[in-house]
Amino acid sequence: MRMAKLLIIGYVWPEPTSSAAGQHMMDIILPFHQSGWHITFATPAAESKNKFDLAAMGIDEKVIELNSSTFDSWLMQLQPDVVIFDRFMMEEQFGWRVSRVSPDTLKILDTEDLHFLRRARQKTQTAAGNLVDIDLNSEETLRELASIYRCDLTLIISHEEIRMLTAAFSVDEALLHYYPVLVHDIAERLLSFDERANFVFVGTMRHAPNLDAVRRLKKKLWPNIRKRLPEASLYIIGSYATDEITQMHQPASGFHVLGYVKDLQQVLRQSRVMLAPLQFGAGIKGKLLESMQYGLPSVTTAIGAEGIASHDQWPGTVVENDEQFIDAAISLYQDKPGWQSAQKRGADILESKFLYADHANLLVQRVENLMENLIKHRKENFIGQMLNLNNMKSTEYMSRWIECKNKNSRDSGS
Repeated sequence: MRMAKLLIIGYVWPEPTSSAAGQHMMDIILPFHQSGWHITFATPAAESKNKFDLAAMGIDEKVIELNSSTFDSWLMQLQPDVVIFDRFMMEEQFGWRVSRVSPDTLKILDTEDLHFLRRARQKTQTAAGNLVDIDLNSEETLRELASIYRCDLTLIISHEEIRMLTAAFSVDEALLHYYPVLVHDIAERLLSFDERANFVFVGTMRHAPNLDAVRRLKKKLWPNIRKRLPEASLYIIGSYATDEITQMHQPASGFHVLGYVKDLQQVLRQSRVMLAPLQFGAGIKGKLLESMQYGLPSVTTAIGAEGIASHDQWPGTVVENDEQFIDAAISLYQDKPGWQSAQKRGADILESKFLYADHANLLVQRVENLMENLIKHRKENFIGQMLNLNNMKSTEYMSRWIECKNKNSRDSGS
């Protein structure tokens, strides 16, 4: 029997130590790797210093070009059974080429989170983020929904996002698969309340919601917390810190900007409270799950808790405004019995919803079932057929025009 082939077209190289998105990509790769698939990871992105060593796992790596027919000839030789596009922008760039060169290949979109939802919430800057409060009638919404329809399956990170797609946009659940941010285990030995100290914030600074959260911590939240807890410190951790963020480093006020930390788990094990004042965003916040993994309760917003647990079951506190955030952070830091209960709730949430072992095989099974019934599945997705036909014609001409323009520029330059 021929080994099944999977091609992943990445927006960037996976960096599991830098972001939840990087870890999520590895948790997509791993089930297929464990099932014996031949995997190729291709991306037009430049190599990064924190890039995961895929080659060490036996995964082929390939740098591909945007707007280049060299991708077509390479794809024709590879002949993958399945292609996963990392975010809708990659599907827009390469999806029509896959459909034209390898029409029987199963196409899967990994959204990471719904970009249109995150961007719409960013414009409102509200913690509530209800559909009635934000404008989803944007070009980005149409682009991402079109990408979902053009693919045979889309991986969705949150039940809340599945509910939105089916209820607000009438997307058929047959096109969607729930695959959240996952944890592989829960730390066996969790440090106790008395063995821990200080606050921590974690998040890559490439992500706009994290930048906004750090600014709010620095300007308003932390000064008020520090006044009432003068011995405590806050540690800001995250890759790709900007000059603006690094200049916030002020140990005298207990505000420490550490940037990228190689051994994040050790920091999470020893900290007492995670602060996550997220005003906008979408999907699931991976660092909040990782905090639970290492017994670290948190204070966050409705945006932070979305897709993970209800507010009354949250391992810490979910707040609605800055004043509540400040009070909750101080209370959780000092309330030993309440902190202990929150730590236990975190472990319960992970065990019931987010263990890798409970989701990995289901993903591979769903994909293999679709491969066997692809013709029928596509016939039932009429909108997808229509969009694929239109996209293949319009995008192909635009891409070929860009390719020809680039070639002429190179030729004239030489």
